[in-house]
Amino acid sequence: MALVKLENTLRRPAWGRDHTNSKKNNLPNLTEKPPTIDYEKLKWLNNLEGLKGRDYTESTEDAHEVFMKSYHHMFVKPEKKTGFPVHAAKRLEQQKSTLSTVTHRATGKTTEADKMLTRKLYPVDKITYDIRDYLPLLHKQRQSEHPEAIYRSNMRTLRKLLKKLPFERTASENDKMFSILKTMDFFRDKFPPAVLKELCVVAVCEQWKDPGFSVYGNTSVYMVLRGSVSPTSHPYLDEMENVNENGQPGSPKSRKTESDGALLLGVGDMFGTLRKRDKDDKGNKPFSVITNEPNCEFMKISSADYNRIIDQIKQREHTEKVNLLLSCGQYKLWPRQPLLQVAELIEWISCPPNTIVASEGYKAPYIGFIKSGECHVLRQVEVMSDKNGRREKRTKQVVMGKLNDSESFAELSILLDEPITCSIVTASTVQMGIIKPERIEELDEVTIQLFKQSNVRTFGELSKDNIQDEYMHQELKREWNEFKHGVVVEVINYRGIRPGYGKWSK
Repeated sequence: MALVKLENTLRRPAWGRDHTNSKKNNLPNLTEKPPTIDYEKLKWLNNLEGLKGRDYTESTEDAHEVFMKSYHHMFVKPEKKTGFPVHAAKRLEQQKSTLSTVTHRATGKTTEADKMLTRKLYPVDKITYDIRDYLPLLHKQRQSEHPEAIYRSNMRTLRKLLKKLPFERTASENDKMFSILKTMDFFRDKFPPAVLKELCVVAVCEQWKDPGFSVYGNTSVYMVLRGSVSPTSHPYLDEMENVNENGQPGSPKSRKTESDGALLLGVGDMFGTLRKRDKDDKGNKPFSVITNEPNCEFMKISSADYNRIIDQIKQREHTEKVNLLLSCGQYKLWPRQPLLQVAELIEWISCPPNTIVASEGYKAPYIGFIKSGECHVLRQVEVMSDKNGRREKRTKQVVMGKLNDSESFAELSILLDEPITCSIVTASTVQMGIIKPERIEELDEVTIQLFKQSNVRTFGELSKDNIQDEYMHQELKREWNEFKHGVVVEVINYRGIRPGYGKWSK
């Protein structure tokens, strides 16, 4: 009997045998996203005359040729990359999400990469090892610390913001202008922060296209943003001696002098006034200049806007003071006229915590109306204490009460020129309005009598027995708290357990 050798390829595979070594067919890669279809082009292809369909049993040669040449147009092509090549996979996904298509990726699913922004935010939301992801952040944060470079950058920003009309600027843009103007000596020394912030809202930009034009500053204050001007009257700025120590407004580095010795005002220099001035005896308008270059630009703040802002701030503060008086119970039934007189005398102050506002046995420094915060009222009490085996009298302070919002103190101490009956110490940051003793003389006799009739001495009705009882109550409470704390500590330490030490430190 003859033996026949069979090839491995002809053998029938057995069940359960491992076929990992056998050759497999490679399947197509289906991980890529399906192409985006433009349905308008697809509709045009389907409506070609001569294609096989309901009307034609077979396609004509011309229709078949047109279809084969044009069918690839129904797939939207991605935009071509511009600039430097991008190697990060995430950026490729972001670029794919910006394809211009009519259907807006109707056949594809929206992935997380499509939802991400096309620009990295700071700090980096995902750690990568590509230096290109970090170079833009470094370039963005790079700023010059040279004063002249910072000054030029501020002026460019100011010009850009002033190109917009006041009603077009946003609150953040006005805040940016405020931060820039605060760095300039003229605005920092001349205007309080509250007034300067309001002036940023009404500031406008004026442009003079031709040289040789006269700019009159008798009704406004101007700051040169571009170009240069020559003053034709002196002084060219109102109250120059009050601007700074050198008596020169604006930026000293921008001021130049012409060959003939005439003064030249450059970028950052000021001229004009905020108090309206008429012509002088010779018929000349004061605070005027002449432009030396074309397209000169100025920041203008008119005296009318300044006066209106000052009036609004004063009216706002006066209304706030009147409301503070009305919030105090003893002044709610006062007539309107005395309230307005008292409100004119109020000044605002702020006191940090643990500030002694008034001391018992001394005259109060002012009348106080608390707007916000809390004060503790203390009274003195004499107690017996043991010291070195001897009993002696000592004076201690006892907290007898609190003063909160919409409460006042020390009216009778100021009006009757007598010591205050208690000590007042701030327990938190306190905002309050005060009336100084020297300003009481400005009130008429009727208002002073109303003060005396409407107020009582601050915690002056307390007797010595009341103070002693309160002191004993607080001392007993303190001793009881110390006893409880001692018992708890003794129980915890009985077995050598000390919180915060050894194995109990974690």
